[in-house]
Amino acid sequence: MKANDIRELTPEEFQHQYEEAVREYFNLRVQQSTGQVENPLRIRKLRRDIARFKTVMTERKRQRG
Repeated sequence: MKANDIRELTPEEFQHQYEEAVREYFNLRVQQSTGQVENPLRIRKLRRDIARFKTVMTERKRQRG
């Protein structure tokens, strides 16, 4: 997901998608530790998406005050 797409999300959508990404990342890490991960590149994509979410969170906090 691109940073501009994340910025356009409503606060509810933002929170939902962020939590979903974190949950999926955790599940993939567990699968990786047991050797069952099907797509290891998905882990990298999720890690970067989570970083983008955190960047947008920081931007929104700075705008508020």
